[in-house]
Amino acid sequence: MSQSIALITGASSGLGQEYVRQLSRDPKVQEIWAIARRKDRLEALSTLAACPVRAIPLDLTRQESLDTLRDLLAQEQPVVTRLVCAAGFGKMGNIAAVDPGDNLAMIDLNCWAAVGVTGLCLPYLTRGSRVLEICSTAAFQPMPGLGVYAATKAFLHSYAKTLHHELLPKGIHVTAVCPYWVKDTEFIPLAQEGKAGQFHHFPLASRSKSVVSLSLAASAVNLWVATPGIVCTLHRVAAKFIPHCLMVPLMELFRRL
Repeated sequence: MSQSIALITGASSGLGQEYVRQLSRDPKVQEIWAIARRKDRLEALSTLAACPVRAIPLDLTRQESLDTLRDLLAQEQPVVTRLVCAAGFGKMGNIAAVDPGDNLAMIDLNCWAAVGVTGLCLPYLTRGSRVLEICSTAAFQPMPGLGVYAATKAFLHSYAKTLHHELLPKGIHVTAVCPYWVKDTEFIPLAQEGKAGQFHHFPLASRSKSVVSLSLAASAVNLWVATPGIVCTLHRVAAKFIPHCLMVPLMELFRRL
């Protein structure tokens, strides 16, 4: 009988690590496949998980890593009951101030890798499986200071909503998770490099534990977009009714405070 697994990318830290912690207690999960680049951190996940964790060190921006994952899935033939694409990163600053290589790397990891991993897992999803694509509240509008990052998350947000519609008849839940700043992760320190146009304040920032628990609850009831917090929920509503030509200057003002 095929093993029921949760496959989590970006599992070595931040939200990915918290998904490992919480999904390890899910009765539908027999084993977690934890994917990230840092093998030592992946191996340490067994100390916080309530079920076995398989450490799979891969750089998902490389085609050979996706080939390795494809072969592993074909060999093991698991049932992917939970898929969380949490691998991603951002760089703050005006687009021209961010290194061009970093801009391309954001596209590779936030978009290309997420779509690649999801596509590989599709044949192993079944009725009752849940897919969470970790987007951002930045997906709701163009974002000065996070221009390329916001664009990658807008792509993933649109992709996840389309996938939700297409997989709905099969009883598979797909949710785009769009949190606000999450302060107890590595995202903010790694995104800040003193470039022109970055953010300096992160009022009412969320914590990973609440973001993960709220997003899992949203996935359970098959919401196609989860805004796990008051700020991202208000932002989502505002972005629906206020034109982007006004939202962008407002965000420019906010980041300068």
